[in-house]
Amino acid sequence: MKPLILQGHERSITQIKYSREGDLLFSSSKDGKPNVWYSLNGERLGTFIGHQGVVWCIDVDWTTTKFMSGAGDNTFKVWDCETGKETGHIETSSSVRACMFSYSANMAVYATDRAMKQPCELFIIDVRTIDSSFQHQKPILRIPITADDSRVSSLLWDNLDETVITGHENGEISQWDLKTGKKINSVKEHDNLINDMQWNKDATMFITASKDHTARLFDAETLMLLKTYKTERPVNSAAISPILEHVVLGGGQEAMEVTTTSSRAGKFDSRFFHLVFEEEFGRVKGHFGPINSVAFHPDGKSYASGGEDGYVRIHNFDSSYFEYNFDY
Repeated sequence: MKPLILQGHERSITQIKYSREGDLLFSSSKDGKPNVWYSLNGERLGTFIGHQGVVWCIDVDWTTTKFMSGAGDNTFKVWDCETGKETGHIETSSSVRACMFSYSANMAVYATDRAMKQPCELFIIDVRTIDSSFQHQKPILRIPITADDSRVSSLLWDNLDETVITGHENGEISQWDLKTGKKINSVKEHDNLINDMQWNKDATMFITASKDHTARLFDAETLMLLKTYKTERPVNSAAISPILEHVVLGGGQEAMEVTTTSSRAGKFDSRFFHLVFEEEFGRVKGHFGPINSVAFHPDGKSYASGGEDGYVRIHNFDSSYFEYNFDY
């Protein structure tokens, strides 16, 4: 399994996302310049230039016409995918930590950090009104995250456009009703920061990756814990295969401690677990630091990982991967 190595960022990768067809791969990093690549050959298609600080989160709509990014320079920007031009931006009171389009892509949600005496808040905006007034547009819904709740570190938009699910710094997962702006459900299965949340193919379940060394699978409607995948290091990202009952976990020890260990001891490999049996059956090495983001290609035949080393690696699975059967 020889990887394609995409080298276009100067600092560590924060998030990677495939377009719905999987022909394009978007990546963001701490250098403040999100990139877009052809996933087939790893060629760089372009760069979105405009942010002045670390880009924490990105998302692309299902028609691959709009792209959005939230950054540490206290801005949230929407871009045209075809031209790479910025079509709208919103100034925020603190850095934007998580963002996502609704399924229809008419609306978007983003979450701001609790910092500089500013509270953590969720904003729902209408993306269809992008023009010169977009910057001063009032959000459709504004949900303040009170001091009792810890800050939002990741989020998902339910595919029926009814709820938003947020993962918090203290390991809590909350469900918010978009009609009323009220919290309707909350569970606390993790003991530490939730780094990443991703849907399965039909958005009936989602997987969370946490600093407490586990990834967990939840039911989307009830937030019931279904499965737990345990490792011996923080998990930064986890994704569910669209065609097989497999999940991939990416992580590694804290970035601050990386210089003190060899890459063998740091455990910087992607790890594959069976979705149902919670058993690990494979590892893929390659990165020189913790893996910060993983994503399966929509056809399930390859996956990508972005690491602290600034590289994005695309791995196409060998035929043996698809022939592998669990004995049960």
